[in-house]
Amino acid sequence: MFELFKQWKDRHFSDPQRVILGFMLLAGAGLIYFLGGLLTPVFISIIIAYLLDGMVGLLQRSHLPRIAAVSIVFAVFMLSMVVMLLWLMPLTVKQISQLVQQLPGMLYMVNHQLLQLPTRYPDLISESQVQEFISFLNTGISTLGRQVLTLSLASVVGLMHLVVYLVLVPFMVFFLLKDKRMILAWGKRFLPDNMDLTESVWLEANDQVTNYIRGKGWELLIIWGISYAVFRLLNLQFSLLISLFVGLSVIIPYIGVTVMGFVMALIAFIQFGWSSEFAWAMVAYAVIQILDGNVLAPLLLSGVVNLHPVAIVVAVLLFGGLWGLWGLFFAIPLATLANAVIKAWFARLEHRSDDTI
Repeated sequence: MFELFKQWKDRHFSDPQRVILGFMLLAGAGLIYFLGGLLTPVFISIIIAYLLDGMVGLLQRSHLPRIAAVSIVFAVFMLSMVVMLLWLMPLTVKQISQLVQQLPGMLYMVNHQLLQLPTRYPDLISESQVQEFISFLNTGISTLGRQVLTLSLASVVGLMHLVVYLVLVPFMVFFLLKDKRMILAWGKRFLPDNMDLTESVWLEANDQVTNYIRGKGWELLIIWGISYAVFRLLNLQFSLLISLFVGLSVIIPYIGVTVMGFVMALIAFIQFGWSSEFAWAMVAYAVIQILDGNVLAPLLLSGVVNLHPVAIVVAVLLFGGLWGLWGLFFAIPLATLANAVIKAWFARLEHRSDDTI
């Protein structure tokens, strides 16, 4: 047993390059896992600066000085934040408040409609099954109500955190963009000199992740806009809120679309009942998802992330369980990084095996 373990260790960890790569990955994961709560503003700033740096590079290729490119990109970023804070967030909060206020009436309507099902379809649905589902639904709504009340009581603390983030994050984003080269040069002083394997993994993962996030960003905005226009045309209640979450659902492949399908069906059923309007709402949602899956996503993400659907679902469950909401958002980029590491790891192993022959 010990001999087998020794052979495995010598095979995989005798190469210093792979040891360095493994150490860097463990150090990064440990830093995020154990200090993520304390350094959340820093991590958010790094992620935003990482995304905006592509636009800065694009302007620099147009022969603009870096400081001018950073200033333009940062001004656009701040303008977008102001629009979100002054227009989008109040509308979203208003619709959430309306949804919470109308929740008891919606629940009563759902119960009334469900109790009619055993009479209409006695061979398919029994009264006991309906009662069990209503009990489950009431329990879920009560739990949701308590969670909303808890959030409202903690709103003062959340508001303080929001104010701190609104001050710190833009400040750090600007200087991370402006002094990128200086910060990277300072960080490299603490790293080993020979990091060929780590650098190759980073270059491959960086290209994949950057293109993925850029494509997903455009996909989110387009799906959000199309959904909002269609839902408004159908006079669906809470159209802004629902369309926003339909757009956000594209970030979590398969799971997000499925969950939002149930939510969409529930809200449309509460508003329209068993009617042609309900059917049109569900058909519209299905058409949007078909267009997204067969036209928009392949067009924006062609050749970006080559992961098996099972690997994507496992990544969503794993990273979502480890890091919650942030883990869900970055499950695919993290899975892409893991895929790049595995490919480079075994490619390096095969290369060393060929050298020894």
